[in-house]
Amino acid sequence: MTTPVSEPASGRQPRRRTARTAPSRPPTRRDSRRPADAALRAAAHRARERRPPFWFAHRLLLVLSGQCPVHTLLAYARGPAYDRLTALAPLAPLRPRGADRAAPAVLEARGTQPRDGVIEAFARISTGAHQRAMAFRLEWCPDGRWRCTAVELDVSP
Repeated sequence: MTTPVSEPASGRQPRRRTARTAPSRPPTRRDSRRPADAALRAAAHRARERRPPFWFAHRLLLVLSGQCPVHTLLAYARGPAYDRLTALAPLAPLRPRGADRAAPAVLEARGTQPRDGVIEAFARISTGAHQRAMAFRLEWCPDGRWRCTAVELDVSP
């Protein structure tokens, strides 16, 4: 049974509880994806994509999975690395095979700097239900950009 609400002495109606006046409570699993959290995750993702190892891993993945032609890396690969890419690209070694045809993705890409102007990097690639490995070397060139100088995959075709 509900009890009637009496009006306050001032004659005003009692305030309704809205989202602004609701008591704070700890976030539940459903509440954990607040807009601020989503914005922070998106900013972290964009920052990760700008790092040279991730950027190059993604571009190499596009070429080696057959999604982009090899000449898209012409300005970013040098000598033997470009030759290796032109040999690997027609085989599309990172294209998903079998029943699971999910688009390949870069799961992780990191690098170390053995000296200034050189990054030796690796990437874990998801190709359907399988994970693959890729290693590459980046060198800073006088024209002010990183260039790939070596590429290796986990299995030679």
